[in-house]
Amino acid sequence: MTEDNDQPGEFASPPCFSHELRETEDGFLAGDATAAADVARWRKTERERLIAMRLATAVDERGRIADEVAAELDRLVDVRRGLVVSLYWPIRGELNLLPWMRSLNERGVSVALPVVVAKAQPLVFRAWTPDGRMERGVWNIPIPADGEELTPDVVLSPVVGFDPQCYRLGYGGGFYDRTLAAQARKPLVIGVGLPTMQIATIYPQPHDIPMDVIVTGKGRITRPETRG
Repeated sequence: MTEDNDQPGEFASPPCFSHELRETEDGFLAGDATAAADVARWRKTERERLIAMRLATAVDERGRIADEVAAELDRLVDVRRGLVVSLYWPIRGELNLLPWMRSLNERGVSVALPVVVAKAQPLVFRAWTPDGRMERGVWNIPIPADGEELTPDVVLSPVVGFDPQCYRLGYGGGFYDRTLAAQARKPLVIGVGLPTMQIATIYPQPHDIPMDVIVTGKGRITRPETRG
């Protein structure tokens, strides 16, 4: 991994091509094919910068923030028996919420983990239990080997970056956007990540689906349309 010597400010600097984009009636950003390609290149560069920052964050600091996020999630989520919550297995410096995941199981919540079934296809959510058999999935991430498929009421999604409109910058595969678009019943979607991962905008495109709320250990950011 290359060293990132940039000192993070409150937000990352916007790309120089932003003047070429226009806002549509739906609130998305559009432009010509060259501008779209520039957005894709900027996202790739910004994604690499943010992942490097995350990995450079001390393990103890990430653990402290994970504990604060878990406490905020307990205030946000109506934890009850029979609720279905999808979490994630942490990779590349993502917040480790496995202790909270285990606590949900102890409180009667049905816990699921996302599973990649094929490229450019929606994820499926497979039931997880502490004593269930696990196997290695795509990118070598542990997944339940034989858990039943569940439909989550709540989906927790790790973010690489996020903006004040609750749009999420992920790893670029589009799996979460594709999955949420395919859901017959929309779950509560919660993004989780380090507070330092906030940027001014991800330059959302029509396929981008915002989170309902982002939790970072410093309270929560709610999507503007849902703010009271």
